Formats: sequence, structure tokens, C-alpha cells
Amino acid sequence: MLFPMLETRSILARAALCATLAAFASFAFPAKAAPADGRQQFAALGECKLDSGQQIKDCRLGYRTWGHLNAGSSNAVLFPTWFTGTSGQIAGNIGAGKLVDPARYFVIAVDALGDGVSSSPSNSKSQPRMQFPAFTTRDMVRAEYRLATETLHLKHLHAVMGISMGGMQTFEWMVDYPDFMDLAIPIVGSTRLTSYDLLLWHSEEDAVRADPGWHAGNYEKSPAMPQVAILHEMNVSTPSYYAREVSRAAFAERYKSYGASGASEFDANDRIYQLEAMIRHDIARGGSMEEVARRVHAKVLVVPSQQDHMVNPGPALEFAKLLGAKVFLLTSDCGHQAPGCEADKLNPAVGAFLDGK
Repeated sequence: MLFPMLETRSILARAALCATLAAFASFAFPAKAAPADGRQQFAALGECKLDSGQQIKDCRLGYRTWGHLNAGSSNAVLFPTWFTGTSGQIAGNIGAGKLVDPARYFVIAVDALGDGVSSSPSNSKSQPRMQFPAFTTRDMVRAEYRLATETLHLKHLHAVMGISMGGMQTFEWMVDYPDFMDLAIPIVGSTRLTSYDLLLWHSEEDAVRADPGWHAGNYEKSPAMPQVAILHEMNVSTPSYYAREVSRAAFAERYKSYGASGASEFDANDRIYQLEAMIRHDIARGGSMEEVARRVHAKVLVVPSQQDHMVNPGPALEFAKLLGAKVFLLTSDCGHQAPGCEADKLNPAVGAFLDGK
């Protein structure tokens, strides 16, 4: 969920402290990126109706694009953000040899609701802070579908892919809009959270609410929330990875850093809302996964991490079995950060799948 995990290990470490974790057929377009590639843009969607029956007023969705749409409009790849991530951070995964090559694909990175760029508790003028209506991962996807169809005027996507909470949204996409994409690639995502996942996300939310600087959401500056950062760091990798990367001699300084910066780079209220969206995430809405699987028409590549302590791989693997989907299992002790640690293997595998190979 949770961070720009495919850039470098140092970036991964910073992302874990502050917020979370993170290739196709040739087209007749120049490899050189257009000057506007990666520019922050916004789609004005008016009112976004939510599963709760409420609505987000003056709903805006942030997004960035790279590459060019081909003549047949058949090369678009939509890439929603992870937990606490932004479309700007997805930029590290776009390029030759990375997850998606914009010389071959039209890539759309979308800021999920509540990330502080798209409509969020932290930036809403009419529904500020804890007055913001609760939303779900399904609501995120519904807004993203409107961006694709109403703003970008797309009738079809080549693929939807996402990391962590972006992987959760990818699972939602393949169920709610089964004929809108050819391929779906959920990376370290889940169809619904296990009890162990819920233990982590509930504890993070409780830690935010218990922080003395939170003030029931009424603060001038988002509190540091060091306990949130510690909980996150403990689960974003594995014990063996942490012990190897942070020596005993370096531990005191690392621990001190949690108190200094904590998880404050991402707004506390936004964090609560995205946490609750993940907690409620369930593509079967409490029903049968077997029934839901029959609704999926896209070809699917499921990418779980065997040692993931943040998003348990079990539900994704079980759904892959129901679909008869391809699985690319990450096995390193990097845990939820495995897509970054194993990028040299993952990126070519994703590229080949996008290429139809």
C-alpha cells in the first residue's frame, strides 16, 4: 500500500518511514517523451457519489500521463496509487526497463481519493477534515473510471495495474468493469484483508487517533505520529530484512528519527480515511469469491510477496487459483517491499505479460 517501492532501496526506506509502501507491442510513436509528460493534471468530476449514499462535493481527481495514445486507442495503461502514495511518486516506475515503458504505452497514473492531491479531507473546502464523507476502494475505482471515460474519453484500457492499495483497486477494477480492460496486474494487493492485515491497519488508525497532536482532526500542522511510523516500519519488510539493513549500532539513531519525522509527511486525516477504505475493502462485498471470480474477463497476472507482513498474500493467491490466473511470486525477505528488491525479475515479467508474451 504503500510507497514508491520500485525506485531504489533508499527511497523505499524513506517511504516506509514517512508513509508506506511502493512494455508492449511497438507503436508508430517516437520514444522521446512529450514535454508535458508527467505534468500534474486534474479532472473536475462535479459530485462523486459514494457507496455510503453520500457524495464528495467539487470532486477532483489528480492524474499524470506519459507517452502517447496510439491510433487505435488500444495502448492505455491505468496505474492507481498505493496507500499514502501520489501520482508523482509513480513516476519512478515509468520508463524504459521499468514497470511500464511510455515509449510503447500511454500510461495514466491516478491519484486515489484521499491522497492529498485528489479530493481529500486535507484539501476539501466544503467538507474539510473529519467532515469528509467516508469512501471505499470501490469509490476510488468508480472515480477513476469517470476520469478514463469522461475526461480522457477512453472506451477501453489495455491494462490496469497497481501496487499495494493500487493492487486492491486493480482487483476492484477487474470485477466492477470486467470488459473495460484486456489485462489486470495486481501487485502485492489483496481481494480482501485477512485478520492479520486488519490487526495492522486498525492499530495504525488507533495510533493516529491517540496521538496527542491529532486533536480529533483539528490541527494546524499534521502531527509527527512516531508510533504510526514504527508500526509501519515493523511490517513493511521482515525481521531478517530489518536486522540486516539496520545494524544494532545504527539502531539508536534510526529509532530517534521516528520521533523527529514520524509519519507526518502524509496528512493524519487523509491517512485515517485511506486506512478505513482498506479496512472495508472486499471485492465480494461479504459474498462468495467464487461467484465474483466468474465475473472477471481480463487476463490476470497476480504478483504477491511470499513474506509480506503488510498485505497477506493468501487472498490474492486464492483468487488467482479461482481465475486460473498467472502468478509471479516474489520470494525475498523484503516483504511488502519485494517489488522494489526484485525489480530486476519483476519488471521484465510484467513487460512480457503486457506484451502478450
